[in-house]
Amino acid sequence: MKVLVTGVKGQLGFDVCRILSDRGIEYCGADIEEFDITDTKATEEFITKVHPDAIIHCSAYTAVDKAEDNEALCYSVNADGPRNIASVAKRIGAKMMYISTDYVFPGTGEQFYTPDDATGPLSVYGKTKLAGEIAVREALDEHFIVRISWVFGINGANFVRTMLRLSQTKTDLNVVCDQIGSPTYTYDLAHLLCDMIVTDKYGTYHATNEGVCSWAEFAAEIMRLAGKSTVIHPIPTSEYPTRASRPLNSRMSKDKLEESGFSRLPTWQDALARYLCELEDSSCQ
Repeated sequence: MKVLVTGVKGQLGFDVCRILSDRGIEYCGADIEEFDITDTKATEEFITKVHPDAIIHCSAYTAVDKAEDNEALCYSVNADGPRNIASVAKRIGAKMMYISTDYVFPGTGEQFYTPDDATGPLSVYGKTKLAGEIAVREALDEHFIVRISWVFGINGANFVRTMLRLSQTKTDLNVVCDQIGSPTYTYDLAHLLCDMIVTDKYGTYHATNEGVCSWAEFAAEIMRLAGKSTVIHPIPTSEYPTRASRPLNSRMSKDKLEESGFSRLPTWQDALARYLCELEDSSCQ
């Protein structure tokens, strides 16, 4: 089996490639230097040449606030790009995995969203990711759509790194406490995605580390595990305005994973502890 992984320079794409390598699965990692997913011809030529059996599409426009002022570009990357890839996948007989997001939901209430629940994104970013989901479903039957949230990994910027950096100069930090979700370690997630891609259990899934928390609770646990003295002050979202609206409720049900025979990921606290260890010394993994 040969797997094409897009977005190899990102947190998730990087970890997917290293897990495929660990498992002895042939893969080709690609990023913008290899081909531009918004360029239909370039996408067709590159994928046809590689001729993978499966594609794990990790690349995306993820600058949530900037997306509000760059809607056309965001749609091009997050909707047109996946459509281009899915169309080529269909032609060459490859399956495809599209990585989506909790931002496709409106984030109301306190329920755990299931994969079949009604969507209703609040932001340009969320709308474009939902458009990407629809494009993949329409173009290719043999697809996985995997919604994830709050990711952190060794290869890139993320909330954990930001908190650790700020703790070097700040004794106190205000962090929002009314957005609830599940922090997700890309190393754990990559294992699951690699488990899934070798099957034909197609459909839409939610995949995050187990447990939920607020950003403030996440930040406090980062400080505790890292031995930092910085105090986290919980504040409501209304006191931390951003260009794009965020869902307050990003709880997502992972029942479908178990129903399809896949294992749930470890708790986010366990994942965070291992990630901090990885940051300190890669041999801890």
